[in-house]
Amino acid sequence: MKTDSLFYSLFQSNPSVFFELIGQPTSEAQGYRFESIEVKQTAFRLDGVFLPPANQSDAPVYFVEIQFQRDAMLYRRLFSEVFLYLRQRPAVKQWRAVVVYPSVAMEIREAEMFDELLDTSYMRVVYLDQLGAISDLSLELGILRLIVEPEASVPVVAKSLIDRVQQSRTADVDTVRLVELIETIVVYIFPRRSRQEIAAMLGLVDLKETRVYQETREEALKEGREEGREEEAKALVSRLLVRKVGNLTTDLQEQVNQLPLETLEVLGEALFDFNDIADLRTWLEQQA
Repeated sequence: MKTDSLFYSLFQSNPSVFFELIGQPTSEAQGYRFESIEVKQTAFRLDGVFLPPANQSDAPVYFVEIQFQRDAMLYRRLFSEVFLYLRQRPAVKQWRAVVVYPSVAMEIREAEMFDELLDTSYMRVVYLDQLGAISDLSLELGILRLIVEPEASVPVVAKSLIDRVQQSRTADVDTVRLVELIETIVVYIFPRRSRQEIAAMLGLVDLKETRVYQETREEALKEGREEGREEEAKALVSRLLVRKVGNLTTDLQEQVNQLPLETLEVLGEALFDFNDIADLRTWLEQQA
């Protein structure tokens, strides 16, 4: 599931849900805007940044990372991007970084490197499956929690969320947008279900075929096919590497597993020129 776009859609339209997610008063969201920012003169791109109002120079900038894959280099990359951003913007006085995982199992920490920093007020790590029961959460947090809901209970939970949206009478609830977000999550979870099946599952008369169902379903199916190709490529390249340079360390295997499909294909060709495991390390460092 392309979780980043789902989170960012909600964060952009309703910044208060982010502050609720990290346990801060939603009133602090006033004036914040959520953007993706490129750090100049580097290849870094900060995927999610909450920028405070221009007239509140002491308000913190929030850096947000949505991480739904195991990544041994995550904290190295995140802190590199954050500190380069701060170096280039001396006017920023306060900052916070937030990483959102589906569960603790997805996190890889280098304890000797970052534990002290991760335990400070500058960092907040959120595990979605630890937010509690969806029925006990606010509407927007419940929608985020739906992303990690066990598949068997998704139909009932998603329908209950839609009922809550439709019953809401508060002016700040965008009914259409929230229902579409729930539909999108459900279609990603069940990409092979028909439009009629999804509509019946959610208790809706119909889905907006072009916007919600058709595009989301095609994207989810495509993503599933690409994930299948990536898994095959990872398995093949790993076998070839073992034959060429010997067994890989856990750290090296993690780095190989994090490579996108295009880079795996390049590695599949480059590895025939490797003489030993040091060549693999050098090649991976060059890609980074």
